[in-house]
Amino acid sequence: MIKSTDVFYSSDYTQLTRDELIKKVQSQMSEIRFKHVLGVEEVAVELAQLYNVSIEAASIAALTHDYAKERNPQEMQDLIISESLDLDLLQYGSEIWHGPVGAILVKKELRIEDEEIVNAIRYHTVGSPKMGLLEQIIYVADYVEPSRDFPGVDEARKLAKSDLAQAVAFETKHTLQYLISKQREIYPKAIETYNTWVAKN
Repeated sequence: MIKSTDVFYSSDYTQLTRDELIKKVQSQMSEIRFKHVLGVEEVAVELAQLYNVSIEAASIAALTHDYAKERNPQEMQDLIISESLDLDLLQYGSEIWHGPVGAILVKKELRIEDEEIVNAIRYHTVGSPKMGLLEQIIYVADYVEPSRDFPGVDEARKLAKSDLAQAVAFETKHTLQYLISKQREIYPKAIETYNTWVAKN
């Protein structure tokens, strides 16, 4: 099993080396956020090997998935408008915004344009009715990385290694249950994810 620290970048997805990408990502976030990002990469690389997905693509997508997480909210709002994203996003916060906004910034600033990687960044916050294996891996790895500690996380980790689609369903269901318990607004696309991955199964 290849470790995340041993992943070699071939230039198929980025002209940056892993070390160069790490420096650019680290410059955009706090140390605690960066530690989370490395944890997501660790899990994503492991899952990529289990599900026969490019470990290089998994490493890059994991390292960049929170690239916009700590950007200024005004900058994110401006990008949502200028890039003609779903304007309904403006009713929600950066917890939702940083996925689609991050997809744009990773393209613009890091010159990473592979659609599977970009979509994995775009959809990691609320999922999507249609997610390929890499998108599922980042969605799940973000949820179960080693620093996560919440009721059910161990079950989610086991599912991630045995049935990726069921891990997506588990995460989606429990995230919505949490939001409902807190009487929080739910972004409609998260409900679309639920309807496909949970309700229809």
